Amino acid sequence: MMQRKWLVYISVFTYMGLNSSLINAKEYLVDNPQAYMDIAGSLEAGDVVTLADGTWTDFQIAFSGQGTEDSPITLKAETAGKVILTGESNLRLAGEYLLVSGLFFKDGYSPSNAVIEFRQSKTQLANHSRVTQTVVESFNNKEKFSAGNWVALYGRYNRFDHNALVGKSTSGVTMAVKLNTLESQENHHRIDHNYFGQRPILGSNGGETLRIGTSHYSLSNSFTMIENNYFDRCNGEVEIISNKSGSNTIQNNVFFESRGTLTLRHGNGNIVQNNVFFGNGEDHTGGIRVINGDQTIRNNYLEGVTGYRFGSGLTVMNGVPNSKINRYHQVDNANITQNSLINLDHIHFAAGSDAERSAAPINSRFTNNLIVHQENKDGISLFDDVSGIEFDGNIVHNVSDLTIDKGFAVENVELVRAKNGLLYPSNPEFSKTGVDKSLQPIAKQDTGPSWYNKPELSVEFASGKTHQVSPGNNVLYKALQQAQSGDVIELAKGHYVASRTLPIDKVVSFVGKAGVSISFERKSLFVIEDGGSLALKNVVITGADAPDSAGNTLIRNTRLPTINNYRLVMDYVIVKDLDINHSFHVIDSGYRALADEITITNSQFSNITGDVLRLNKEQDDLGIYNAEYVTLDRNVFQDIQGTLMNVYRGGTDESTFGPHVTVTANTIKNVGFGKRNKSKALMTLHGVQVTNILNNTFTNVPAIAIEHTVGEPQTRIQYNHFMGSVEPVVQELFTQGPLTAVVSDNTFSAQ
Repeated sequence: MMQRKWLVYISVFTYMGLNSSLINAKEYLVDNPQAYMDIAGSLEAGDVVTLADGTWTDFQIAFSGQGTEDSPITLKAETAGKVILTGESNLRLAGEYLLVSGLFFKDGYSPSNAVIEFRQSKTQLANHSRVTQTVVESFNNKEKFSAGNWVALYGRYNRFDHNALVGKSTSGVTMAVKLNTLESQENHHRIDHNYFGQRPILGSNGGETLRIGTSHYSLSNSFTMIENNYFDRCNGEVEIISNKSGSNTIQNNVFFESRGTLTLRHGNGNIVQNNVFFGNGEDHTGGIRVINGDQTIRNNYLEGVTGYRFGSGLTVMNGVPNSKINRYHQVDNANITQNSLINLDHIHFAAGSDAERSAAPINSRFTNNLIVHQENKDGISLFDDVSGIEFDGNIVHNVSDLTIDKGFAVENVELVRAKNGLLYPSNPEFSKTGVDKSLQPIAKQDTGPSWYNKPELSVEFASGKTHQVSPGNNVLYKALQQAQSGDVIELAKGHYVASRTLPIDKVVSFVGKAGVSISFERKSLFVIEDGGSLALKNVVITGADAPDSAGNTLIRNTRLPTINNYRLVMDYVIVKDLDINHSFHVIDSGYRALADEITITNSQFSNITGDVLRLNKEQDDLGIYNAEYVTLDRNVFQDIQGTLMNVYRGGTDESTFGPHVTVTANTIKNVGFGKRNKSKALMTLHGVQVTNILNNTFTNVPAIAIEHTVGEPQTRIQYNHFMGSVEPVVQELFTQGPLTAVVSDNTFSAQ
């Protein structure tokens, strides 16, 4: 930071009629934390504190005072976006009529429970205060599951607007409205024009983007207004917005390719209107989930949403009779009207019906809604009695077999995209069904700070430079050190010996020309560090030069828990002779490491003494797991003593969508019979939510063992040929009743 003493400017105004609080207002320019603290205790109405441009490290800002509506106390950046707060920094406000503008929290974390907190203690709250034009980007605690918020709203009549919250990858709600004292209830906060940027998959409960209240105070009213915000790929968990209080209005927001739903989890009398959901066919994109009493859902537009169950396009839940405050209150007097449901794969009524959730919706209405799906289906599923919902005036496009035969008219609906980007029926006779044409989705560029360019946080493979390498001493390590995220290391023909473990702390690809082979002399060839992702293509890897010790691993995560998710892609890779000693594994996950994807295609694995995929490190049964998507397609696995894969997701939490496992068109022979394969199974999938095992050939392998837990897991084992192998074993560990897995059209023969 530039070295300059802090300055005090005193402006005295003498002409008639000037607000008296402005006469003594002062302007301060400060350039270090001590200079700020020297004047922080004496701020009065109308004062302006300017933080000098530069990097402020370990700056914990306590901003307090008694401003007035006409003369707030202001804390602002000298230049918006050029005051960068890093290290252990945060902002806490307390008092009346405070205004904060232009700060940038980046590459650090808060030492307290929040980065921006509208209080300084339980009794010192902020009221009538505003934070605007401010960014929190990747400001994550070093412990992934040490829960904390980025923004915590307390007090009353506060505003949080034109800010950006981007890249929260740790546990805890990104932004929370707190109602835990009387002074913070019926708060009338306004949360508007904010950019809620990419929130990666958390792989656990606790990944909501916005929460209003908690279950304990959910029968209290909040009167919070959430409007004109943009939710961009907010994928933390099943609830994007978790509403847990009453009398809130959620309107004019856009949800873009975000997994999960706007969930009315607790609280009554909320209004959800004029929101737009663009799923664009992305996996698990959802819409609106309705629970509790007196909820209004009107004039919302949903298109291309694929989610199902609690994450479907529209979900009306069953409740629990005489529900405890933290469970599911019965849907009563819900009014769902004039919504456009375009290409929604699933619309669920009385969802979650079971022995506990047996109270079906009552006194409710579903009217004048438009349902159009390109596959000429209504997408409706009924899980219980829906006689408590009145259906009337709804139009469905070209459905031959309606799920509900009353209140739905089948019409040929031709859609035309209007200037606002939304689809409407071309026939004016349908104009009173679905959303009205005055709906104007807020544009991404109209949210967040005017100075912030909303960067992509994830780097794609092969998006950078190409580094050409030829065989030589330590060349792989040297090339890796020179590469930047997105770069490709292209290997010329020949054999490469890695004498050092290769640390993957960036997004990097190793791509071989014809005739490239690699051996390694350490216990691991690759270690994926925090922030790293790895792609391998067209290479042969052998373990022949590995040390003669048990437990070697071709690819593993760092031993320390990581904050950022990683990706691992292997295509046309040959892995062989991992047999120098026992338990030589291919891929071994670390504890508290989460892969967004592990994709292996067109590859061959042979002569291995350990396991191929070890994704079972989260044994504390908290719903945490090691991989979101695991895909094995068109590979050959042969002569492997360990298991093909062990994927574990324990516990009973239902807040996540994964893991997903896809095994298609592989040839698998003589795998899983080693004495150290304690599972005695070819693969063990515990708590996996989506499993597809299709069109594979299994020869001389033990059983596939699948254990269903919670979340209504979907399992398909079809069109496989088993030679000298036993049938798959699927167990329902929690659900009573028939097996939910589809195991069919498989063939069995002697070897």
